[in-house]
Amino acid sequence: MIHFFENLDPVLKIFWYTALPVSIIFLIQTIMTFMGTDGGDGMSADFDSDLDGADAPFQLLSFRSLIHFLLGFSWSGISLFGTIHNSLLLIVVSALIGGLFVLVFLWLMQQLIKLAENNSFTYQDTLDKVGEAYTPIPGQKAGIGKVLISIKGSTHELEALTDGDRIESGTPVRVLRLESDRILIVEKI
Repeated sequence: MIHFFENLDPVLKIFWYTALPVSIIFLIQTIMTFMGTDGGDGMSADFDSDLDGADAPFQLLSFRSLIHFLLGFSWSGISLFGTIHNSLLLIVVSALIGGLFVLVFLWLMQQLIKLAENNSFTYQDTLDKVGEAYTPIPGQKAGIGKVLISIKGSTHELEALTDGDRIESGTPVRVLRLESDRILIVEKI
């Protein structure tokens, strides 16, 4: 193995000496991330700052981004060594590919972070929303019916009362207020 590296072109040697340790570090980072032990929770710093957006787990100037850049840089340099014969051009193309690796990684992480948004349902979210009577709702709060209401992209079947006249199934309704924690007061639209 050592003889393999001794006979290489100096530029190719740099790519290989970069690719091997960076690939090992990348593998370790990947395994630790999937195990949930990537170091984000174990280390803390106590300082005051007003950095908008700095709480994002993946930033442009970070160790993780450096590893992604070097990964793209080194492996593209090794792959393109036989096709691009000008060393300076090879380094420039490899650096551009390394930058592309970082941008793709940051874009993917941004998409994953969007998936983590909080879509939990609360009854307060139903106030002033429009839905549809699912079962008849007796008038003058004489009995409980059910309504279907779409909140944050999810349809919920909820118990409802009305102060007015009876509301038949399929009638559009608007939520006025909450009677208790889990019963809606609705009106016919």
